[in-house]
Amino acid sequence: MTALHKQLHKQSIENPNAFWAEAAKSLVWDKPFDSVLDDQHAPMYRWFSGGELNTCYNAVDRHIEAGRGEQIALQYVSPVTDTQYGITYNELLAQVSRLAGYMASQGVEKGDRVVIYMPMIPETAYAMLACARLGAIHSVVFGGFAANELATRIDDAKPKMILSASCGIEPSGVVPYKPLLDEALRQAKHQVSSCLILNRPQLDAELQSGRDVDWQSAMAGAPNIACQQVAATDPLYVLYTSGTTGQPKGVVRDNGGHAVALSWSMKHIYNIEAGDVFWAASDVGWVVGHSYIVYGPLLVGATTVLFEGKPVGTPDPGTFWRIIAEHKVKSFFTAPTAIRAIKRDDPDGEYLNGVDLSHLGTVFLAGERCDPDTLHWAEQKLNKPVIDHWWQTETGWPVAANLMGVAPVPVKAGSPALAVPGYNVQVVDEMGKSVAANQTGNVVIKLPLPPGTLTTLWQNEARYKDSYLSMYPGFYLTGDAGYMDEEGYLYIMSRIDDVINVAGHRLSTGRFEEVLCQHEAVAEAAVIGAADKLKGQVPLGLVVLKKGCTLTDEQLYKELIALVREQIGPVAAFRLVSAVPKLPKTRSGKILRGTMRKIADNQTFNMPATIEDPQTLELVRNALTRMGYADAHV
Repeated sequence: MTALHKQLHKQSIENPNAFWAEAAKSLVWDKPFDSVLDDQHAPMYRWFSGGELNTCYNAVDRHIEAGRGEQIALQYVSPVTDTQYGITYNELLAQVSRLAGYMASQGVEKGDRVVIYMPMIPETAYAMLACARLGAIHSVVFGGFAANELATRIDDAKPKMILSASCGIEPSGVVPYKPLLDEALRQAKHQVSSCLILNRPQLDAELQSGRDVDWQSAMAGAPNIACQQVAATDPLYVLYTSGTTGQPKGVVRDNGGHAVALSWSMKHIYNIEAGDVFWAASDVGWVVGHSYIVYGPLLVGATTVLFEGKPVGTPDPGTFWRIIAEHKVKSFFTAPTAIRAIKRDDPDGEYLNGVDLSHLGTVFLAGERCDPDTLHWAEQKLNKPVIDHWWQTETGWPVAANLMGVAPVPVKAGSPALAVPGYNVQVVDEMGKSVAANQTGNVVIKLPLPPGTLTTLWQNEARYKDSYLSMYPGFYLTGDAGYMDEEGYLYIMSRIDDVINVAGHRLSTGRFEEVLCQHEAVAEAAVIGAADKLKGQVPLGLVVLKKGCTLTDEQLYKELIALVREQIGPVAAFRLVSAVPKLPKTRSGKILRGTMRKIADNQTFNMPATIEDPQTLELVRNALTRMGYADAHV
């Protein structure tokens, strides 16, 4: 099937107008587009110029009109509150149209911004769709973000209204949101006059008179409102990239290209059509949640699972498998870090015993590079295809993937397979010259990017060009380093900043981690490059061990160093490794290698806004100190 994949890809690159015009037929357009690809203002390309549609109508209303009103649209599963229920397309429309009606009554109009600061509950999806219904631009901020981070996003987006909730629920307990929101509004220069607050049973929020309105009370008297026609090129949402410090970087997604690309990807990549059940175990605060919890599945009339919990600890490592079985999930999407956490706590897969996964077709992994050992473990335990694929907040949908719906290709562990149709992916050296097969370089995408990718940065076109388009004119800089093999399979090894230079040899930290994870005692690994006067940089390894490891530290480290020497060679100069209980990560599962590198090099650093557990940085600092590095301070 590799030939079919490459044929589709060739068509998309050689004749993008015909390719994406055909894909656009999957949607209902209020006004036909004048052109498919608008290159009049290159490199600021636009898709489906002149066309008009409504994303909410295509995700909700039209499925009811097609007779699917009583199908479950959204299946809410919350092990942290011991709650689950399904919401039909009819019920979804009722909730969304009322919420949009209330927002309109408060003056929210097409083009206005609305900040959504909420946990993983159905009302968050209602809020996003209600904005889309009005043509308002939503900006979802991950629930529980620190007040100062929320304030910077409020100042950048300048919302007319904020939608929030009294709290989120973590395994550690209730996380109050309202005090964080109040403090953010106190810090923000931009004044917001209207906040809609959902009180959850776990915590009542104190409402500020004249500004805050109770959600349920507002909905009780709200009118239903129809969808507003918006231009395909109008913004649907702004999503601020995780880990941003200082001035936020708001990725802008349009309505038309976004809907076309996501609809196309649901069938072609994820093998999901109307009536199927799809589950992306992510958060609506991240791009995966936007694309594949809310919009993608609903655009094709599928059932989407919205999960409030964790892969382990809510209550055990079998949570994912039981939910997949109970709700007959056909395609499941999670992060490699979630699989590693399950593997760490249940290395023998005992929680799979007696669980019926017969409806499950495929498991998809993305968000962090998937090492081959994790992929093979999941394949063996689940006895299902496990598909690594690669994309970014900026792209909004996969750049490299296996087209499981139409043209699956053989899996190569460590690779997200081939470039997806629409993406002309290349690997170049620092001068922009293409490198040979199997040679590491910078991964770039030839312009124009396909529909559904970022159109600019919010209110900052100059920064968009400088960040992504300036290094290699005519190309989008992904910021990732990797290589392609002779068959065109792409291997993403690390961020460009994570390629370390050891005595003149450029080595990928991803390759080190891949080798360390081959050891039977290692559940997870991170490698960083620390400054070294003699060699320039040296690799430092941090590993998380599987439960039940009986090796002594000395024996384990000796075996790991020997393994790296055997597979990468003496050139790696890998002599320092230490075990830690947990690795520092963002809430979306990305390992904070840049922060760890600053700790190792004794550089001052700011606490990352997206960090899941700040205590992990102290654990890392102690481990690096044992290796002779790190005396950093926040």
